[in-house]
Formats: sequence, structure tokens, C-alpha cells
Amino acid sequence: MSTQETPRSVDTPCAEPIADTERQTARGKVLWHFTMSLDGFVAGPNHAMDWMTGFTSRPGVLEEYVETTGAVLGGRNGWDQYPHAGAVYGGAWNGPIFVLTHHPEDAQPANDVTFLSCDVAEAVRIGLEAAAGKNLEVFSPTIGRQLLDCGLIDEIDLHVAPVLLGDGIRLYDNPGSTPVRLELLNGASPLVAVNLRYHPIATR
Repeated sequence: MSTQETPRSVDTPCAEPIADTERQTARGKVLWHFTMSLDGFVAGPNHAMDWMTGFTSRPGVLEEYVETTGAVLGGRNGWDQYPHAGAVYGGAWNGPIFVLTHHPEDAQPANDVTFLSCDVAEAVRIGLEAAAGKNLEVFSPTIGRQLLDCGLIDEIDLHVAPVLLGDGIRLYDNPGSTPVRLELLNGASPLVAVNLRYHPIATR
């Protein structure tokens, strides 16, 4: 649909204004969790994260994830760029980290980090067991996409940052795939479109 067209209405009830998400809960969920730019990137080129400044979050949101995260599952590319187990949530979280890789033998070792060479379903099983009733956080676009295809993602948990990157690593990069329909968890209607309004700072 072009930007000039008016979105067609659908047979859904009128929704209340969108609220911020409720507090995260530790229920043994598999969370695909990222801060994402407005144009859909979760990292810049070469996994650059220097754009993650200059914006704020809801008070207490970091503590929510520190309290509810039991284990982390990531990919080899991200680990090789940032091989620091103590950097999760700025060092406020400590726990088991699992890195899925085809070549665990040449990975840089670290305390509390286990390198797995298995399919994604087995990696989730191992991660959830280690999470001990808390949530397993997936910090990899590639692994998250594979888990989504397998029906193993419970929630996609995104913080949309007020920035346009234009290049980098997308949250969901799957050319040729069919659309994946989602339900919104915060709001009166699970099918409502989320309206975001921004002003380019450079034009002020």
C-alpha cells in the first residue's frame, strides 16, 4: 500500500489508546527481546551499538528484565563482536548464557557461557531448563527468526528507539517469506495498528 492511501478499516472494535506494556513477568517464556530503531534495525553495520544513546526508557524497565530473566540465548556473530558475559543489561544481570554456534571449538570461552552446537529447539529446551522458571531471552535476530518459524517464540518484546539507522542488522530479515501476523499484548484490541509520531530533530 502506498503512503498516499488511507488504510482500509477492518471489522474490529474501536481500540482504546495504546498503553505501555505491563510489567514483564517471569513465567518461563521465550522472549525475543530487543531495542530496535524506528526503521527496524537492532544493530548497526558490524553489530555496531553506538546508536543506543540519547533516549530514555520507562522508569524501572531495566530492573524488570533483570528480575525476570533466567537465561540468555544468543548467536555466535553477536558474541564474537561483544564477548563479555558481564555486559548483559549493563552488568546488572548475572546468569547462564548460551551461544549457538556451528563451531564451538574455536569460540572464545568465558565464565557462565556455554557454547551449543545443536538445533534451535534443543537450545531453547536447554535454556529454559537453566532459566529455572524465569524467562529465556533471545538476543539474536537469526535465532529468533528460526524460533518463530518453529512456533517457539512466546513474545516479541520490543523497545522502539527514536532513531533511523538506515543500515545494519534487521530484527526480521526473511526475503520471500509470507507475512507473520501478530497480536498486540498491550491495548484494548490485539489487532490495532500502533501510531507513532516523531519530529526530526535535525530540522528544528
